Amino acid sequence: MNRPRETPYRDELLADNSVHRRYEDGREEWRRREGGTRVRWHDNQGASGTDEQLGGRIIKRVHSDGRVTYGRDIGYGRTVWDRGETVLVNRTSFGGRMGVLLGGLGLVTLAITAAQLPPEELTAEEEEELRQQQQQSAAQNSSGGGDAGGGGSSDADAGGDGGDGGDWDSSDGWNSDDGGGWSDDDFG
Repeated sequence: MNRPRETPYRDELLADNSVHRRYEDGREEWRRREGGTRVRWHDNQGASGTDEQLGGRIIKRVHSDGRVTYGRDIGYGRTVWDRGETVLVNRTSFGGRMGVLLGGLGLVTLAITAAQLPPEELTAEEEEELRQQQQQSAAQNSSGGGDAGGGGSSDADAGGDGGDGGDWDSSDGWNSDDGGGWSDDDFG
């Protein structure tokens, strides 16, 4: 496997409860939670669409032109996109800082295995099965179950962009303990 390109980013929660994401490569993205496990986004390059957190830590990105891409959250603020070509590193959250530490040790990209790669495509039935898994995971989390984790983001060169991120509080959806499966690493 080739060494993936790493693209760090930081999220800022805005007064209107949206998130402004700044990638270190100069891209910017504005994100707003659209209920449940979906986030609507647009960027400074004219792209827009929605991200949806599916089960198995998979993120489905639907672009406004209808293209669909998938990413996978692999933990510690890292999300793999483009069949392992790109790893986004969230430097906003604890996981992101841990990802930076791992990166400093040269472990960010070494930890990516074939099992962690996002799917290239999914059927409607496979997507629905993953949605059901996400709902079950959210129900377990709301009753004290394990970590549902977050999703990821993708690279603009490959047609994708970031995920939701930020620090949701219970009044506006950030830091939600409502079983939605969102964490401060969500979507990226």
